[in-house]
Parts: sequence; structure tokens; C-alpha cells
Amino acid sequence: MRLIAAALAISIASAATAAPRLTLATWNLEWMMTPTTFDALATSCSKPDHRAWGDERSIPCDLVPKARWSDEDLGRLREFAANLPADVIALQEIDGVTAARTIFPDRNFCFTKRRHVQNVGFAIRRGLKFRCNRDVRALGLPENDVRWGADLTIEPGTPQEIRLLAVHLKASCNRDPLTGDRLDCRTLQRQVPALEDWIDRRAGTGEAFGVIGDFNRRFDRERESARDAKGAIVAMWPEIDDGDPPGADLVNPGVDHGAVGCGNAYGKRMPIDYLILGQRLARRLVAGSYRVHDYPEGGRWPDHCVISIELDGER
Repeated sequence: MRLIAAALAISIASAATAAPRLTLATWNLEWMMTPTTFDALATSCSKPDHRAWGDERSIPCDLVPKARWSDEDLGRLREFAANLPADVIALQEIDGVTAARTIFPDRNFCFTKRRHVQNVGFAIRRGLKFRCNRDVRALGLPENDVRWGADLTIEPGTPQEIRLLAVHLKASCNRDPLTGDRLDCRTLQRQVPALEDWIDRRAGTGEAFGVIGDFNRRFDRERESARDAKGAIVAMWPEIDDGDPPGADLVNPGVDHGAVGCGNAYGKRMPIDYLILGQRLARRLVAGSYRVHDYPEGGRWPDHCVISIELDGER
């Protein structure tokens, strides 16, 4: 009996010290801003070929009025978000904290500090310790016409510490070689070294890290080789998943899932949103936890699905 009691005590103590699971998610919210902000910007919208520079705040005229989110829409999204079982959600295409708070009124936030209406950031469950790190401005490129990366540390200074980078990379080159003639492909190509540098720095110091968000790239359509005969980057995934340094051997939890659909107006499509894990963090991935969250029937929903994974805690 004494041995049984001792074993039971050890079991209870071990369970008490085990960290709870952590759920990570990503969600592109499709030009999300408050109706008031949208209406103000619509009066001085920009032509389709215009590029926003510096601190300029503008929206393309071809988004007016179809991209406007109404108060009713925001209420529907807020109700959906309240039921998302996620501790940390990477957000893209959103006008910073003000817009995020209309959907996540009970969360904390970590956002890039651009004045543009499209920002990248995180909605974080209250009670979870975190630190906002310096924006990864290198992803914006020198001309500052694409999004920066939001850099976040969860549970800093503990065995459960995780470093996360939220990204929204250049659109309109999701399958073509990055060496193509189109500006979109060339811009995305120039973002890859900045992304790889962040990954390699984390891997080199042995951190548990992940890169999550909208990569605007179909990894299933990329070539096996990262570079062409001249050494130019042709494909993103084999370039960043090169295992050099060793911790940069990456894991894509949704690689076997195939097309994703969530009940919006776009049906099933191959993903361009990912939750990519470094080697150390991938050891905590809960097998089979990759999930696509369905939207309720009725009303307007974003053009991207919410996807999530679960991570085990460390003792």
C-alpha cells in the first residue's frame, strides 16, 4: 500500500508540473478595418496601380464598397472568434489593434507598427505571458511597400518559451517560379532571404520557434530545387527548409491535409497559410491536431480559413 501511495503521489505531482497544451492558429481577415475607417479612406481611394509609401494610409478604389465590413459583419466575426479554441492567433490584413479589438475584445495584442491599413500581428489569450519583440522590418524590403513581420515570444524565460514570427508575404505569385518576370514574383523572391535569416538565427541559438501566417505561396507546386543554375532563388520552401543550421529542418503540419475549405464563398483550395515549426518546437506538435475551422452558415466571411495546431507543454 505504501508503494502504491508513493507512486500515486509521484503521478499527481508530475501531472501538476506538466505545462498545459498550447493552441496556435492563423487567420487572414481580408482587409479588416472598422466601418468608420473604411468610409474615411474610401473618399480618397487610390488607383489600382498606386503603391502606398511610407506612412501613407489608403485603400485601392476597386475595394469600394465590396471590401467594407459592416457592424453586423463584425458582430458575427466577434461571436465566431469568441469560440475559437486558440491561445495565440496570428492575424493578417488587419488595421492594427483598434480593428483587432472589435473582434477580440478580451485578448492582448502584439502588432507591427506600420501606419498602413494592412498590418500583421497576434491576438493572445489573457493570462498568457508574452513579449513583443522588434518588428522584422527586413521583410518589408527597402521600399517599404510590403508587410513587416511581427515577432513574439510566448512564456519568456520559462521552459515553455516559444519564439513566433507572423508573416503576410507578397501576393500574386503563389505557384510561378520566383525568377519570373512579374514584379510580384521578384518581390516575393527578395523577401525569402529575410525570412530565412530570421529562421536561421532562431535555429542557430537552439530556440523553439515557428513561422505562421499567410505565405502567399503554394508549397505543393514548388520545385524540389531551391535555386536555378545561376544560384537565383526559384522556390521558397526548399530554400528555407534546408536544415542549415540543423534546427532549421522545418515541419509543415498540414502537408498531408490537401485542400482546405471552411464554408466561406471560395470552396476548397490548396493552402497558402501555414504553421511552420522549427525542429525543436516540432517535437511538441500533437499528432493529428491540424484543424481547419468551419464558419457558421450565413453572412459574409473572410476569404481565408482559420487553421490551428496543438503543442504539448514541456515539464
